This record gives sequence, structure tokens and C-alpha cells, in this order.
Amino acid sequence: MAFTANEVAEWMFEKLKTAGILHQKEAVDYIVSHFGESYIYVNENGNQAISKDVKKYLKNCMVEERRGSEMAFFGVGINL
Repeated sequence: MAFTANEVAEWMFEKLKTAGILHQKEAVDYIVSHFGESYIYVNENGNQAISKDVKKYLKNCMVEERRGSEMAFFGVGINL
């Protein structure tokens, strides 16, 4: 089954909502095993990172959620 960047971002957003934090290594490992490697790239430091498309959708999810409530989410290791 093919997934979209939006579906990956939705998983990340739900994880952030329930846990309050999502480390990049945890996110990368889950994304690779459940959604595939097409949403991961190797950054300039040689580390696996989450694709810009996924981060763009994640940022949109967070903006929409914030508009409807006072809730804030913090993700260590995920640079939006």
C-alpha cells in the first residue's frame, strides 16, 4: 500500500498529541518500517531525517490544531 506524506505527518501529529514529544530517531525508525524509506533522506550531517514534505504537512496539522485550542506541542529533535 502506498502512503502519502500527509498520512505520515498525521501519524507524527497523533504521536505528538498523545506523548507530547517525538524524537527524530524514533520517528525515522517508525516511518521507515511502516511507511517506507521515501519519506526519509540523509541530511548534510549524514543522519537520517524526515522529508520536507512530511514536515510541511506536520506544520499544517499543528497550526490547524492551535487555532482550535490553547494546546501546544513540543517536539525535541524535529525541526519544523
